[in-house]
Amino acid sequence: MKKWTFGILAVLLLVAGAAFYLAGNQSETEQKPENPPVEEPESYKAPFSGIEGTAPFDSRPIMAVINNHPDARPQTGLTEADIVFEMLAEGDVTRFLALYQSGFPEVMGPVRSARDYFVELAEGYNGFFVAHGWSPDAKELLESGTVDHINGLFYDGTLFDRSTDRIAPHNSYITYENVLKGMDEAQASTEYSVRSPYYFYGSGESDKLMEQASVLEVLYGTSQQFHNEFTYDETTELYSRASGGTATTDKDSGEPVEVSNVLVFEADHETIDDEGRQSIDLTSGGKALVFQNGGVREAEWSNLEGMLVPTDNGQSIGLVAGKTWIHIVPKEPGISGWVRYSP
Repeated sequence: MKKWTFGILAVLLLVAGAAFYLAGNQSETEQKPENPPVEEPESYKAPFSGIEGTAPFDSRPIMAVINNHPDARPQTGLTEADIVFEMLAEGDVTRFLALYQSGFPEVMGPVRSARDYFVELAEGYNGFFVAHGWSPDAKELLESGTVDHINGLFYDGTLFDRSTDRIAPHNSYITYENVLKGMDEAQASTEYSVRSPYYFYGSGESDKLMEQASVLEVLYGTSQQFHNEFTYDETTELYSRASGGTATTDKDSGEPVEVSNVLVFEADHETIDDEGRQSIDLTSGGKALVFQNGGVREAEWSNLEGMLVPTDNGQSIGLVAGKTWIHIVPKEPGISGWVRYSP
């Protein structure tokens, strides 16, 4: 009888022990804190390129006039520009206005003289304007305080440096550090303060492309030196650029210029002096071609609060995130006369 009683007690003790063990483990499991959720870093989008970053893109745009004479090639700093505007400066010679906001090159140049329509664009984008020299119309605008600016005419050898491997006027350069010094001297704001009218697709996205156009040419006049070719690479999803049959690269790094969007805008041009300088209407809008993802669509362009935007019935057309090259071509003979493209 005692053995039987002891057996029952032993079983009961074992069951109780197991229950206590399981209860203890369950309690420990319930009390064990869960791993805290991993917080994703906040994402910000650059207003003029659509690229993403983990900090706000709050720097004021810098807009520099860059020389495109054959003796000024290859240029320095174009690979970092969010937007490059290519426009006639005199005769068939084009000049660039490079907009930097999502990133800034250590050096930019050769810097060249201003035109009034470059100043108008800088005003619209609220850019700090950098040039070396000016046309009479640009001089009037700059001296009236239209935009915050520095000019190499007054800082040659101080903020602007002359390279020894080229001759003037194709050898004026400025560093980003010296641009910041110039902004300080001009008592100019360094903060981004306008609302960008651009919006951006992700990689490989777009809409309403009419047809394939993996190679396009934009021809200014008869000189081959100002015949530009863009070639789309399906692997990188970018367009490389060549001018006069030579790839457009950075002078210092050798890096090629590659862009996500090529826009061609048609505008009224008028020759205004014996130098072949132009008056260009950047306010009225007009016909446009939009090249992205190896395709093309017909569109219009509009001036939205001073900024040039591809549009469809007045609504902005999305751009592919990345860098953009904008060609402004004369209305005569028009886009059909200045642009060729093929699959």
